[in-house]
Amino acid sequence: MIRIAFSGADVDLEAVYTQAAGAGYLSLRVPYSEDPADLLGRLQGGSVPGVMVMDSRRDPDLCLALAARFHTEHPDTVVLLVTDQPEALGLGAMRAGVTDLLSPGADLSQVSRALGKAKQQAEALAARRAETSPKGPSGRVITVVSAKGGVGKTTVTTNLAVALAQAVPHSTVIVDLDLQFGDVATALSLSPEHFLPDALQSVATGDTIALKTRLTLHETGLYVLPAPADPAAADGITSAQISQLLQVLTQEFPYVVVDTSPGLADHTLGALDHTTDPLLLTTLSVPALSGLRKIVDTLSVLQMFTERYHVVVNHSDAADGVALKDVEQTLGVPVGTAIPRSKGAPASINIGAPLLQSQTRDPLVRSLVSLANMLLPAGTTLDRRGRLRAKGKKT
Repeated sequence: MIRIAFSGADVDLEAVYTQAAGAGYLSLRVPYSEDPADLLGRLQGGSVPGVMVMDSRRDPDLCLALAARFHTEHPDTVVLLVTDQPEALGLGAMRAGVTDLLSPGADLSQVSRALGKAKQQAEALAARRAETSPKGPSGRVITVVSAKGGVGKTTVTTNLAVALAQAVPHSTVIVDLDLQFGDVATALSLSPEHFLPDALQSVATGDTIALKTRLTLHETGLYVLPAPADPAAADGITSAQISQLLQVLTQEFPYVVVDTSPGLADHTLGALDHTTDPLLLTTLSVPALSGLRKIVDTLSVLQMFTERYHVVVNHSDAADGVALKDVEQTLGVPVGTAIPRSKGAPASINIGAPLLQSQTRDPLVRSLVSLANMLLPAGTTLDRRGRLRAKGKKT
């Protein structure tokens, strides 16, 4: 479905476009900047709309500059401008790639016709791009989400990513989306030279080769994209940029594993919009379960709760009065993986060596190997210690 976004400050005008656009309507509020990412960053999930309508009456020059950036960076988006001075803006709008100029006094039927033509053009552009795009494999995006901190999210994420990387060489990249306090690099004992903002810059310029050079290679063959080195840099990253990054990475890697900050920040929603396999992580505590239930409800409302979800319970020893059946009753969905408390996990975190890397005997290893085997292609299987199992061999 082609989505139509309207950005303006006139409530009466927006009401007309809301009615004309129908189910695919999205509302974006001014002020504008010349960077499309600043505007798109206010979208739930961060997906780029097929049609963008901007009320340019407040600042025509700025809207023309923004339209030109859209034409360059998002060529599949059809841009329309609302203006009360079409003669003055006509030539500049054409040069900026604007498809049509609309009068602020246009009635519902006129707006409906204009949006209908724009949608048809957007559909044609999308179809043309699909025909000319490389037909390489599209990877799976595995995003680990939790409502609370302290549930072992980074431990689970890094160990799972290592398992996939060791099973299928050069297959896996891990992205640290805990933008302010991410510690994936620390958990893997890495001292990276490049960070997430560097990769986003490469994606924005369409330089896939440069993007790969900005990934840090772990000794297990896992590629790592660390969170920003400076927490303040998180403020300049939008969910639209994250969406674009994941789209590129899924064309290059069979597995993209995403670590996130607790809760449902905009960046997490942007990742979930491209996620094939959501991993919902909790512990056997009432606050963690209550928070995860809210996440499940929110994702269901946003229609982002895919059929390939997986509930993971960490520290699953029922010593505190909460059992796995309580988790299923609270969430309304079954538990997929239960990870018993691991004696080796704290030390592995402190030295930056995931247990799946050392392939040791540990309950965390056994549990995450079972999860990894569900994600691996047919014929590729890890044994209980995370070692690649020879075909036909049983353990």
